[in-house]
Amino acid sequence: MQTHKNPHVIPGFGCTLGVVVTMLSLIVLIPLASVLVRSLQISPREFFSLIWKPNVRNAFWTSISCSFLAAVINVVFGLILAWVLVKYEFPGKRILDGFIELPFALPTAVAGITLSKLYSESGLFGRLLARCGIHVAYTKLGLIVALIFIGIPFVVRAVQPVLEKMDSQYEEAAYMLGASPKKTFFSVILPELRPALLTGFGLAFARGIGEYGSVIYISGNSAKDRTQVISYVIMQKLSYIDYASATAIALVMLIISFLLLLFVNIVQARQSARTNLL
Repeated sequence: MQTHKNPHVIPGFGCTLGVVVTMLSLIVLIPLASVLVRSLQISPREFFSLIWKPNVRNAFWTSISCSFLAAVINVVFGLILAWVLVKYEFPGKRILDGFIELPFALPTAVAGITLSKLYSESGLFGRLLARCGIHVAYTKLGLIVALIFIGIPFVVRAVQPVLEKMDSQYEEAAYMLGASPKKTFFSVILPELRPALLTGFGLAFARGIGEYGSVIYISGNSAKDRTQVISYVIMQKLSYIDYASATAIALVMLIISFLLLLFVNIVQARQSARTNLL
């Protein structure tokens, strides 16, 4: 009996796999491996000495703490944005939906300059906030604002498909059983959205830690005020031709990024397994 294999749009598994492996090696694996090899040339004592310098340590803390806070804020407001875009119909909905992805398309340096101008003491928003004693530009608050701007699309786009596929019968059943809107949200809706929210949080957090263009102008880059981000410190080390320090910092950044992406993949895998069981 003759069997027929299903035709594929792109035939040749060996050829396509070879192309994929080659491209990944040239673009991702080899550059990352070079960072690891370069870092291994430094003794452990020198490595920790470079990482534990006050300006490097403060830059790590600034990047991680501000990125974490921005990601938490993005989870809250990203959920609200996704909910409005999915659950309601209103004029200009498609335009608003398109604006969500503007931080992806807009050069980050342009975003940084624009935010710096708006939130400076002479800017439109900054002038009003300064009257209330709130200073945004060249502070950690400005860093958080910039990181919210570049991170919120990750949360919205992670939550939006889940909301679109969510069956409204669960909400209706909860209401029929006497559950309040608050209890329905926290007991029925939120558990379904939790994996998507964690995924969006992880992606926004990872993006924020390594962000450079949008934060370089609004942060002020002051070591005294601890507004230097770790990406700026790496560029500073490279400008001083201090490759040892730059590669040591880059290795730590690589480990942090890997752990965050591993977290995102574990969350997605568990959600996929849970969905298949239902």
